[in-house]
Amino acid sequence: MSIWRVKPVSAFEADMKKGGLNRVLTRWGLTSLGIGAIIGGGIFTLTGIAAHDFAGPALALSFVIAGIGCLFASLCYAEFASVLPVEGSAYAYAYGTIGEVFAWFIGWNLILEYMMGATTVAVAWSGYFTKLLGLFHIKLPLAYLSDKATALEKLNHAKAVDAVKEYLATHTGATFEQIKAHFANAEFSGAFKSLTSLKDFQNFANGEGIVQFAEHYSSIDLSGIVFNLPAFLITWIITAILVKGIKEAAKTNNIIVVVKIAVVLFVIIAGAFFINPDNWVPFIPAETITVIDGAEKINFGFGGVLTAATIVFFAYIGFDAVSTQAGEAINPKKDVPFAIVASLIICTILYILVSLVLTGMVRFDQLDKTAPVASAFSGVGLTWATFLITIAATAGLMSVMLVMMLGQTRIFLGMAKDGLLPVFFKDLHPKYLTPHKSTILVGLIISVVAALTPIEKVSEMCSMGTLLAFAMVCMAVMVLRIKKPLLERPYKTPAVYIVGTLGVAFNLFLMTQVRTETWYTFIIWGTLGILVYFLYSKRNSKLEKKA
Repeated sequence: MSIWRVKPVSAFEADMKKGGLNRVLTRWGLTSLGIGAIIGGGIFTLTGIAAHDFAGPALALSFVIAGIGCLFASLCYAEFASVLPVEGSAYAYAYGTIGEVFAWFIGWNLILEYMMGATTVAVAWSGYFTKLLGLFHIKLPLAYLSDKATALEKLNHAKAVDAVKEYLATHTGATFEQIKAHFANAEFSGAFKSLTSLKDFQNFANGEGIVQFAEHYSSIDLSGIVFNLPAFLITWIITAILVKGIKEAAKTNNIIVVVKIAVVLFVIIAGAFFINPDNWVPFIPAETITVIDGAEKINFGFGGVLTAATIVFFAYIGFDAVSTQAGEAINPKKDVPFAIVASLIICTILYILVSLVLTGMVRFDQLDKTAPVASAFSGVGLTWATFLITIAATAGLMSVMLVMMLGQTRIFLGMAKDGLLPVFFKDLHPKYLTPHKSTILVGLIISVVAALTPIEKVSEMCSMGTLLAFAMVCMAVMVLRIKKPLLERPYKTPAVYIVGTLGVAFNLFLMTQVRTETWYTFIIWGTLGILVYFLYSKRNSKLEKKA
């Protein structure tokens, strides 16, 4: 049969009736899962990377840009969720409209999206957990708290602070150009990539040198094995919760979401009193181009703002994760569309406000890339607030991981039901009714990658999978309107051809702003997926066997 064969809507309806999963999620339970996934990845982690390296104070603009793209996609997702309320999300939507090979490619990239999303958050959780231990004066070796590349970057940054401090003390009249030329070939020159003026270097010299840096750890020796132990362990804790069941996972998430929203509101309200408008000037820092390993990298300027938008875009996939829980919703045709739109609107507003507060409290280049919210409050001397935020972020990031890993296993489940993946991925636990085998496999992969990989790499790979899935859903909803105009649609995307077209264009445009090395990895991943499809999935597809 053709690789463009389409799965009939009647087949989806049959899958819904014999799903086997526990239908326990209400409208607000689904919304809570969406908020649980959205709040965390963006506010507690990627604000640091995106502001520090790419957007500066214009991070708020990056969130607006990403939010607009998500709005188009969310409206299209909502219509599909009302028509095909199954656990496959964008994969299922494409399978019912465009064709099998297209659906497979989306499903393959959803694997990348959710797995890299959970991995990013595991690394970020480790950063906040380390800060939490520090508040209780508990120190661990640096070698067990991050991957080797990140640990070396932190060490080099501390060395760079000492070097700049010493140079400025002995060369009081040095100009910006002289300082830059002096450190051009230093081993830690990468630490200066965001510095564009003499004042920037002077502010940089006020950071932590090697002595102060070493005080945070029991040892900074990196000569032996280096890996992120907290990220590894938290992944297995979340895996155990997910194996136990959706009801337990939802209860855990609801408690954490209440705490997170309370703390986010505190960050916005309390932080507003410590905003220094000078930190917003310039709002969009001047564009700089650095060459790393022979490749050009654009920082700041409007290009940097767009790159930051692709990075923080990953933080919005919470509404996408809502659609993967349709198989466990009590009334999926009405409640899933509501939860998708509601969670996106609530969190977009909070994101924009928090990003403005953080970059107003401290200069963007002083934000900690792994724990930016805590570092902003410690930067203005609110140590007690740092304590509160760190505890909330440490707990809050757990719910993000929970929803990401939950979505990942449900994508596997949907693909395995169609025969595109082995039956291993659809086996349910006899007591807990959860896909326990695939959950454990996902936990194993995420724990290893999180222990060994820098957070910047995995976050951008997640964004690529997200952008592609969103673009394809926007296209698929228009195709379904043409192919099946009389199909019952409890929710209809308003101005579908305008919204859908803008959604496709917007998300594909953001993909062009992703760094070149991320594209290379994405192409390799996609090529591997096509090979798997033709070697295994096409021959084992249920539609193939039925034919």
